[in-house]
Amino acid sequence: MEQPKTQFKVGICQIKQSKEKAENIQFAKEAIEEAVKNGAQLVVLGEYFNTMYNKIWTMKDAESLDDPNAPTVNFLKEISKRLGVYIIAGSIPERGPEDKIFNTCLVLNKSGEIIAQFRKVHLFDIDIPGKITFKESEYLIPGDKIVTFETEFGLIGLGICYDMRFPEMAMLMAKKGVKMIVYPGCFNQTTGPLHWELLLRSRAVDNQVYTIGCATSRFREDPTMYQSWGHSLCSDPMGKLIASTEEDPAIIYADVDFANVDEIRKQLPYQFQKRKDIYTVQHLSE
Repeated sequence: MEQPKTQFKVGICQIKQSKEKAENIQFAKEAIEEAVKNGAQLVVLGEYFNTMYNKIWTMKDAESLDDPNAPTVNFLKEISKRLGVYIIAGSIPERGPEDKIFNTCLVLNKSGEIIAQFRKVHLFDIDIPGKITFKESEYLIPGDKIVTFETEFGLIGLGICYDMRFPEMAMLMAKKGVKMIVYPGCFNQTTGPLHWELLLRSRAVDNQVYTIGCATSRFREDPTMYQSWGHSLCSDPMGKLIASTEEDPAIIYADVDFANVDEIRKQLPYQFQKRKDIYTVQHLSE
């Protein structure tokens, strides 16, 4: 009997940004081609890789997945099939009802077929006085499903950016059997230095899975625009960084072995040692 494949190379593409969708698609094309040339069997792109992280641009560049002429969707189908590679296509603005959009991650298999579609569940509504205020709920609609997808290497789960702050979501995916969780994301200059790497490594350790965070690069051409923290990375199931970069355009590579997940869970079996019988809070009266 043929042994299951557990080892593969991931190319994590932190691409350059442009205010022109066609240029962003070209940047993605060049990065995917380079990653595959260097042996990547699965390629990851960043959040809103085809647009700018800005209400005006995301509304302008939103596409309907049912539109046969949708440029980004057609590009992803063509290149994944032509190169024979899995693509976790970061996220794109997907046209929704009532002039709002979804923040949507598409996954394509080696035949150019969309095999998973995940809409960002937790919307980024924050207000840090004097530093950053951002309200995604003004123009985004949240998704309502947790999504995983199967490959010949094993099961992979998805989240987008702010989703990584919610450990319950990652726990549910780990319970389902995922060996890796991929989070396309564009943290900002305030919370990025503090929490981006910390959260990704924490989700890896909490659930004994590989985690990947893939961002777009810093948009130095216009400092008035939202500035991505960048710093794409991959953590192993012990929380060790096995690939990382800084804020400029880059492709980083991670050699992943899903067999390590099973081995680590045997060595540190805390996934099977949870005291669910006492995980309730009791209020004691005097």
